[in-house]
Amino acid sequence: MPSHLSADHPCAQPSGHGSVEALISQTRRLKGEVDAVRRGARRDDADARGRWQRALYDLALHQLDDLDQHLAQLRDGPPPRSAPAGPAPRAGSLLSRVGSAEWNLLTDAADWSPELYRILGRDPAAAPLTLDELPSAVLAEDRPKLTAMVTGCLVDARPIDGEFRVVRPDGAVRTVHMMGEPVLDAHGSTASMWAVLRDVSELRRSQRAVHETRDRLPRAAGARETSPPLSRAAALEVAAAVPPEGAGPAGPLWCDVCEIADGETLLSVGSLTAPGPDGTPDTALLAGTLRGLALAGLAPGPLLDRLARLARLPGGVGRPVLAGALCCAYRAADRTLVWAHTASPAPLLFRGGTGRVLGPRTEEPLEAGDLLLLHTHAALAHRLLALAPRLAEADSAREVAALVARECGGPDPAGPWDAGCVLAARVRA
Repeated sequence: MPSHLSADHPCAQPSGHGSVEALISQTRRLKGEVDAVRRGARRDDADARGRWQRALYDLALHQLDDLDQHLAQLRDGPPPRSAPAGPAPRAGSLLSRVGSAEWNLLTDAADWSPELYRILGRDPAAAPLTLDELPSAVLAEDRPKLTAMVTGCLVDARPIDGEFRVVRPDGAVRTVHMMGEPVLDAHGSTASMWAVLRDVSELRRSQRAVHETRDRLPRAAGARETSPPLSRAAALEVAAAVPPEGAGPAGPLWCDVCEIADGETLLSVGSLTAPGPDGTPDTALLAGTLRGLALAGLAPGPLLDRLARLARLPGGVGRPVLAGALCCAYRAADRTLVWAHTASPAPLLFRGGTGRVLGPRTEEPLEAGDLLLLHTHAALAHRLLALAPRLAEADSAREVAALVARECGGPDPAGPWDAGCVLAARVRA
């Protein structure tokens, strides 16, 4: 059977070195221009915007450096299988060279490229790990994810495209991106699995730096904020539109997403009547209480009942007083939503370009592609329902939240936010 280790075989060579050389020249020219702009930017460590811009410049330069290296690898072609792995990637590189592997299901044999040994920190003289042994190199929390990806590839012929963390023999933890596919025999049966892997630890670290510096930027009064997705679980894609300072007309607001069990997710939004005794919102404490009650096995209805009793206890969560709450538990196994609310609007369900308010039942079967909107402002429902055709065209929960922020932030685009908090959750296929 011909090998599918494309990272190590010249079967995917470009049509000519001239085109790759041109790309390399363009990349290096762009890299120089970006570096010149970065050097000319004002440097002020006390300025949050300046720190955010520098983080973005650094990330762009790192990525251009890595693009330069990958194009050079494309131009030079792969080394022979017997050749040593070559020099280590430069310090600070966001992406290592690509490693590859093929696992033969008939013989249980494994074939690794030298780069994969380096990525996983293993001795090149050691035998490559079989598919059964591979999870032993993966962080315990990520082993179910790897198992699901491999099973989907071997049983359902689904391509692999995901990330997990590996633990090297020296104890270092690295994030690895794996892409793979089944290799079929002449009868259409899966004979082996082929994959390429790369170390993306530095890339993820640089991206976090950009997000963290962005999150520290001062917010202008009345600005609309669309949060990044709160969750990208297999069952739901979630994002939120919130006020700039986390407060609505009545008081502090919260929205929260928590995986409470395998395939079950808790979503909640709500508001308090006032800040806590020291002047700070107690929304984090309240959201944590909701999570704790949900993890203890309480369904949304009993959960809110218990929360109301806690609020009446002296010195409990009742200072400040809960103005309203909406809690939903989504079960991915049967795509069922169970919900309860107290002095807060019911969830909105959008399907096929139309929307409706859920009720009077507190259990609703959902379908792939359904969009849920949880919100805290009762007067907002009709405005959200009117957006149904446009929400149906959104490609992601992030786009939904951005649309809500633009269209429902108040009659005056420059005025204060009056839409409360809106949490968008889309059911994945």
